[in-house]
Amino acid sequence: MPYTPDLDRLLTPGARFADEHGAYVVEAYPVGDIVLPTGRVVGCDPLVCPEAEPFTVTVAPGSYPARAWVAAVLRDDAEVDRRVAALELVVSDEPTVRWELALVGDQDSSTLGADDYFGYGVDAGTGTLADPAALSVLEGWEYDQVEEVFIPDELPTAPVPGLITAVLDEATGANVVTVSSGWGDGCYGTWIGRSADGRVTSFVTDFMVVPG
Repeated sequence: MPYTPDLDRLLTPGARFADEHGAYVVEAYPVGDIVLPTGRVVGCDPLVCPEAEPFTVTVAPGSYPARAWVAAVLRDDAEVDRRVAALELVVSDEPTVRWELALVGDQDSSTLGADDYFGYGVDAGTGTLADPAALSVLEGWEYDQVEEVFIPDELPTAPVPGLITAVLDEATGANVVTVSSGWGDGCYGTWIGRSADGRVTSFVTDFMVVPG
């Protein structure tokens, strides 16, 4: 079986983790709705790879709430940093009973080892879950326009680092919600939650902030 993080614990407000560097306390913040006019979901660094493939699992077209799960980093009980530990697209309020790795194209999770996973590459410290309809618009932007909207002189740092929301397709309302990707650049997996009857409950990108 491929690697799966302990998302049930991570997605719990007040969950506390610790390692030799300090403690991490998880906080949940709503970051608005993500509009999916096609029902397809892409996980990517939108500033580097807006042309990324959508996941093979789709949902009904619509507008879905999103949450940023932020880890407050504590040393000697004082907050010294804040990092986005996960970005969640909430499809249903039904309880999640199992998680599966989100795949694109012809990826096959049965080919992965126990510590392996598929993920998307981040090279600009930014992550999103968005509809291809929004990302295709971003793909056509000039760099100056991308910089003006998504790379301001001062990125938000609290309560959600890097949180920016922009509607990119006026016709459908398709938008891009960005957050800072954990500690920065890397490769981050997304997992799909399922209810007891198999329906999709959420998509969650784990930015690998808290200790495993």
